[in-house]
Amino acid sequence: MSEPNPSPSAEEDDVKRKFREALERKQAHARSGSSHETGGGKNQHAHGPAANKRTFRRKSG
Repeated sequence: MSEPNPSPSAEEDDVKRKFREALERKQAHARSGSSHETGGGKNQHAHGPAANKRTFRRKSG
């Protein structure tokens, strides 16, 4: 008849362990890189405050 698998749960645990190790390597690699937290350099308010925005009016004649 059919032979039972040696231990399907052991195979699943092995696969899960491999995926977990790969995920940990990936996360460790991402943490080691620069995250641009101290970068700056871009001007946050390039066009000045909103109160000085130009107003448009209809032509009167």
